[in-house]
Amino acid sequence: MEEHIPHPPIVARPEWESARAQLLLEEKSLTKMYDRVAAQRRRLPMVHMDKPYRFTGAEGDVSFAQLFAGKRQLIMYHFMYGPQNDVGCPVCTGFMLSLPDLASLEKRDSRFVIVARAPFEKLDAHRVQSGIRFPIYSSFQSDFNYDMKMSDPQGEGQGISVFFRLGDSVYHTYTALQRGVEGLNSAQSFLDRTPYGRQEDFEDSPPGWPQYPTYG
Repeated sequence: MEEHIPHPPIVARPEWESARAQLLLEEKSLTKMYDRVAAQRRRLPMVHMDKPYRFTGAEGDVSFAQLFAGKRQLIMYHFMYGPQNDVGCPVCTGFMLSLPDLASLEKRDSRFVIVARAPFEKLDAHRVQSGIRFPIYSSFQSDFNYDMKMSDPQGEGQGISVFFRLGDSVYHTYTALQRGVEGLNSAQSFLDRTPYGRQEDFEDSPPGWPQYPTYG
């Protein structure tokens, strides 16, 4: 019978309001902790990507700096799809399909792309067939995936990395793997992984960082 299935305890409204208020304190504490961690991300050092990596996309062969398409920050999703695989990772595919429109990243001088080691023809066919709407690039012609520790002789890995551009020089600022990707579900959550963050004035950022009115 329905009353015997597992469920939360049933209480009167005042008791629920008291329990909810107590939980709200914990949720606010978690939000403040999240903001503190994001502030630490904005203070991470960065390292120069000194190899001449090449990528293949819809526009043909491109350099690392060209992946930015003129933007200052690049957010890259490492997609599990190697040359030996017949199809792209279904979990990666589902994650890409679950993401909202990320066009607002461009207003914060940032771009989002997908990179995998399979040849571009395979990647693009999978993108079209599955309905993925983000730019996709192949790193098949370089050691990029291996140097980023996203590929090894056992197979492919999954995660995100963030890069920062100064002129034509590219710098690696951040990487998260496995469960570190779980909370990425909005443009704001992706920006929280970047050096400049959301660029809103509620953030604790280093002096000189670009900032605009919160929610402005």
